[in-house]
Amino acid sequence: MVSLPWWVLLARLALAAALGAVVGFEREVREHQAGLRTHMLVSLGSALFTIVSAYAWADFSFGHGSGITYDPTRIAAQIVTGVGFLGAGAILHQGTLVRGLTTAASLWIVAAVGMAVGAGYWAAAVIATGLVLFALWPLRIAVYPILLRLRPDDVLLYVELREGEAVGDVIGTLEKAGGKVRSIEFEEAAGQRRLALDVDVPSGSRDATVAKLSEVEHVTGARWGR
Repeated sequence: MVSLPWWVLLARLALAAALGAVVGFEREVREHQAGLRTHMLVSLGSALFTIVSAYAWADFSFGHGSGITYDPTRIAAQIVTGVGFLGAGAILHQGTLVRGLTTAASLWIVAAVGMAVGAGYWAAAVIATGLVLFALWPLRIAVYPILLRLRPDDVLLYVELREGEAVGDVIGTLEKAGGKVRSIEFEEAAGQRRLALDVDVPSGSRDATVAKLSEVEHVTGARWGR
C-alpha cells in the first residue's frame, strides 16, 4: 500500500474536519438540525474515503488481462450519492413550510470540501468553504431585503415568543387561518425568541390573524410590518 507521510495525512484530515466544522458552526448558531459535529464528520469522512480510494489500492495487481481494473474514483464517487441520504434527513416538512434545504445543501458541499482536501486540493477546499460561508450568511442578509422590495404585496409578520419556545403552535395557527408560510427567520434576544415570517394570508384577515396569534400560549406579541 502506498502511504502518505503521516504529517500529510494528519494535515489533510485535520483541515477537512476544520473546514467542515466552520460551516457546521454557522448552522449550529442558527439552530439547524445538522450542526458543527455533523458537518465536521461528513467532511472528515469524505476526506478519509478519498484518501483510501486514491492510495490504499495502488500496490494491488490490477489489469484488463485479469478482468480486474483499478479505478481510484469509484469509492469517492459513492460519496456524492451517499451523502444525499444524510442531507434528506435534515429536510423537514411542516404543513406548508419546508425547512432544512439549505442545511442539506451545506452537508452536500462539505462532502465535496472533504473530498478536495483528501485529494490534496487544499486551496480549492479553502476557497469553497469561504464561498459557502458567504452564501449562508452575508449573501442571505444582502439579498433577502431586495427580494422583499421586489415583492411589494408580501408583508412580514413579526411574532415574539418566550425564549426557547417552539414555533409549531404559531405555524399551526397561521395554517388554520388560511396562511401560507414562505420562510421564517429566528432571533434570540433579551430573553425572547423573535420570528420574522414571510407569510401570505387571505385578504382582509390580517388583523384577525394577529388576534388569533395573541391567544396562543407563549406568544407575547404579534404585528405586521415591512
